[in-house]
Amino acid sequence: MAAAAAPETEAASPQWVPPGHERARTAAGLGDCEDAPVRPLCKPRGICSRAYFLVLMVFVHLYLGNVLALLLFVHYSNGDESSDPGPQHRAQGPGPAPTLGPLARLEGIKVGHERKVQLVADRDHFIRTLSLKPLLFEIPGFLSDEECRLIIHLAQMKGLQRSQILPTEEYEEAMGTMQVSQLDLFRLLDQNHDGRLQLREVLAQTRLGNGRWMTPENIQEMYSAIKADPDGDGVLSLQEFSNMDLRDFHKYMKGHKAASSELVRNSHHTWLYQGEGAHHVMRAIRQRVLRLTRLSPEIVELSEPLQVVRYGEGGHYHAHVDSGPVYPETICSHTKLIANESVPFETSCRYMTVLFYLNNVTGGGETVFPVADNRTYDEMSLIQDDVDLRDTRRHCDKGNLRVKPRQGTAVFWYNYLPDGQGWVGDVDDYSLHGGCLVTSGTKWIANNWINVDPSRARQALFQQEMARLAQEGGTDSQPEWALDRAYRDARVEL
Repeated sequence: MAAAAAPETEAASPQWVPPGHERARTAAGLGDCEDAPVRPLCKPRGICSRAYFLVLMVFVHLYLGNVLALLLFVHYSNGDESSDPGPQHRAQGPGPAPTLGPLARLEGIKVGHERKVQLVADRDHFIRTLSLKPLLFEIPGFLSDEECRLIIHLAQMKGLQRSQILPTEEYEEAMGTMQVSQLDLFRLLDQNHDGRLQLREVLAQTRLGNGRWMTPENIQEMYSAIKADPDGDGVLSLQEFSNMDLRDFHKYMKGHKAASSELVRNSHHTWLYQGEGAHHVMRAIRQRVLRLTRLSPEIVELSEPLQVVRYGEGGHYHAHVDSGPVYPETICSHTKLIANESVPFETSCRYMTVLFYLNNVTGGGETVFPVADNRTYDEMSLIQDDVDLRDTRRHCDKGNLRVKPRQGTAVFWYNYLPDGQGWVGDVDDYSLHGGCLVTSGTKWIANNWINVDPSRARQALFQQEMARLAQEGGTDSQPEWALDRAYRDARVEL
């Protein structure tokens, strides 16, 4: 019951998808080898749990007719993740797709380790390991001050839009008309299966409301308003939950519109094209990222455009992971058009995140990794008493690792663990991160996400098809969604 974190990288939500297709608004997953089934990447628990993900996607995409079926499927399958869409659903290309080689991955060695690399002709850069869980690095001076100012200028020329839009009336109306068994819903929320809903179990589901980031105080206020918790102990028994009229919950949420400070994220963003024909500086940055990641040009060039984000004073982004888990019910946004598969949901598939700081921030605005290098990971331990480590407005100082914004510095990390076969494996839970509250001034960042499909065969087919389109008709023959044509008209020199 609450509101979705997505997508500092700060994205959540806006992703590179074809016009007319729904955008995924969740966070983290990838997969395996050529003809292997697409396998779930998250353990059956917490934010990444399959049960939670399916319920979330149903709410977000408003697939109302399938809600009950999905809930029952999740419940009775009891975490069974062996389903496979079968070979008949696999993408069929115009010929055998080439075999892709292993994905490059830097070694962290140890925290504090530095190595020298040459990313541009006239200078050396130093890569410093910031953590091993997630595998996270920092590169001071990756961008020059002039490049940072140019990116900000281009983003302002293009125009920025609010990063999180409040739900429409149709969304709220649909939420209010859902017919879901309260027993099934209770079982999904009751993560420790003790027959009682603690505040932290409800807080862990902060993606099912009207766009607000829920706090313990918010939930207790709601309980009081709808008389859901007669004894006022903040815990709902099965009987108390069953007595609650869900329509009262929807009415309450509808009557409390969220202010910007109460949203999951409070920022503005835009996308800048980096492909052939882009401004020479934008092209140079993409080539620098290519050398940094050591991935194939096809993967980097066919990834998302550069996202530029502005956080004003009071801006923030609560902790999240950058990709969506891929189950048999989902498909990657970037390869969806070439896949001969019919699935209800699409999501982002981001192998790596490269984040650039474009200015020095007067106050706040750090990037926090709440559980970096923890000995173990347990999602429920993120919420203890009144402290929610995912809350970047109130508890950034309690996170394990905070990176201070410094103009020109880049940080990058892997969103997945290796699978042992040269491809992406399980989501790295430790990649949870967020943008701390900007207490003074303005914060500008940019994100380059490197997209890789969990299926090697599907990724290979995607690259083959894009190469064919380019060969047949050049850049102009590629689909509209692959190119930011509005940006291509901008020509601004340093």
